Amino acid sequence: MAKQSKRQLQIGELIKRNFGQVLLQEGSYIYGGALVTVTNVRMSPDLGIAKIYISVFNADNKSEVLQRLRKNMWRLKTGLVHRIKKHVRRIPHLDIYLDETLDEMWHLNAVFDDLRSRNQMGEEE
Repeated sequence: MAKQSKRQLQIGELIKRNFGQVLLQEGSYIYGGALVTVTNVRMSPDLGIAKIYISVFNADNKSEVLQRLRKNMWRLKTGLVHRIKKHVRRIPHLDIYLDETLDEMWHLNAVFDDLRSRNQMGEEE
């Protein structure tokens, strides 16, 4: 990944903060009781595309939550536009991706804990 410019980082942070607020307001109507948080936003060099990375908790099917978000993107984008229109010249196209970094971290921690417990059991024998 190429390093982002100061402006890309600023706009990305603006979208991250405000899109998170839109999800708090509109989210329960779209995907129910799941907890969705924005983990990162990466802007294209021309600021025309925003890649929004989200984490989903408290949901059995995370890809279904992602599908519902994409299906209702017009509603989410409208909420975002009202919040950021005074800060940007043009509203970027929004792409949403599932960020599974935290899930991978929990899985790795469980694997390491299992290895540690097996190692300790082997030492005791």
